[in-house]
Amino acid sequence: MSCVQTLLGRLRAVGILEGISFLVLLGIAMPLKYMFEEPAAVRIVGMAHGVLFVLYVLLVLQASLTYSWSWRKVLLALIVSVVPFGTFWADKKLFRE
Repeated sequence: MSCVQTLLGRLRAVGILEGISFLVLLGIAMPLKYMFEEPAAVRIVGMAHGVLFVLYVLLVLQASLTYSWSWRKVLLALIVSVVPFGTFWADKKLFRE
């Protein structure tokens, strides 16, 4: 768990979890709700995703202040959070020291 000892490590970990929750929401929970009329998965996964999304945004803002990121990098990090697989890309391209 040494990856969560730094701000950048926490951001990367939350980004991965947020990305996974987004894919589960889109690929499993939403089809269960609309194809099989099982809305419980969306409530559970949606809540987890929402919490992780807010945490991701807060960590991006904190990292931008701590590491003096450009507004372009911050905007890009926020935009990719609403694109499937976007946080995985950000982990590889934006959040490396």
